[in-house]
Amino acid sequence: MNRVIAGFLGSVVFAASFSVVAQVTPEDQIKFRKAGYSFMSWNMGKIKAQVIDGSVEYNQDQVAAAANTIAAIANSGMGALYGPGTDQNVGDQVTRVDPALFDNFPDVIELSGNFVRAADNLAEQAATGDQASIRSAFGELGQSCKACHDKYRLD
Repeated sequence: MNRVIAGFLGSVVFAASFSVVAQVTPEDQIKFRKAGYSFMSWNMGKIKAQVIDGSVEYNQDQVAAAANTIAAIANSGMGALYGPGTDQNVGDQVTRVDPALFDNFPDVIELSGNFVRAADNLAEQAATGDQASIRSAFGELGQSCKACHDKYRLD
């Protein structure tokens, strides 16, 4: 029953996000979504350096802040930035999104739901300070990113 409710709510939020699209040009939608993904990537790099690679001394506050930032962006409604006309390059904004994404919204909703759950879990684990749990959650988040990239990101 929870999956049905979650699926319904996800669909409503995804559909409602298109009302915001009318206020943002396709060029800006691409620019904003690229910025969001870049900022998440930078924060994932901070976690990776401290918890996975150990190339930087572990600092729980920094890891938790990075994980919370990723979760906040994941929960921000970025689906609104995949409006009509953003399936191709616009102006000086180049996109790597596969146009097939726009024909497969049920699959995209599932993938994005998995991503949000993984990002939320990473934030929860980062709050505990347990590096083994953080490593596991980080791996799950990476897999959720990869699942979408493998299907809907052009090389």
